[in-house]
Amino acid sequence: MNDGLPIIKVESLTKVYHVGRVDVPALRGVDLDVKAGEFVSIVGPSGSGKSTLFHIIGGLTPPTTGHVRVADQELSNASESDRTRLRKRTVAFVFQKFNLLPNLTARDNIGVARYLAGKDRQADPEFEETLKALGIEKRLDHKPNALSGGEQQRVAIARAIVNRPAILLADEPTGNLDTENSKAVLAILRDLNERLGQTVLMITHNPEAAAYGHRTLHMRDGRIADGN
Repeated sequence: MNDGLPIIKVESLTKVYHVGRVDVPALRGVDLDVKAGEFVSIVGPSGSGKSTLFHIIGGLTPPTTGHVRVADQELSNASESDRTRLRKRTVAFVFQKFNLLPNLTARDNIGVARYLAGKDRQADPEFEETLKALGIEKRLDHKPNALSGGEQQRVAIARAIVNRPAILLADEPTGNLDTENSKAVLAILRDLNERLGQTVLMITHNPEAAAYGHRTLHMRDGRIADGN
């Protein structure tokens, strides 16, 4: 792991949603540092603010107050176009729902990510290395409905990492998988972290899944309560 400056730095972060005339606080002053090359797990009950924190770090939504810096880019007052560039170049997501395009093959689902990043959709050594690492090179011509849940999540991970983003945000990546496939996906995330130095920030409800990371942080009521 890199012992230098954090690749993710969050300070006094708040997020308040407005529901009619009611203010609903989702984050209540979150502080977080993640170093490049770390694998950090965040656990907590539903409504604790985990997904909101991820959405802000990933540039999907702005904070209400506070500061968030991701790979030397300040997001607190970033424009939508700046946040979009962050998602194209720096941050990638893996979600509980695989979010694959149903009419495209696995190959083309992965290729879309390369196209959006301005890269050729055609295979290259980097692309092939990603497929072999995930064990899906023989399933590329199948559409999502012909793939198992574990295979679909591997395709989703391939799509996320094929452009070598600095940060991978995994939001309940095993939530729709059985025990065997969950362990396989978590092992892949750990391998990406250890072999490629991929920075991984993962949300999970499962303490066993959280243990795959270097450290675990606990969120409660919009705050990080404790960690190790």
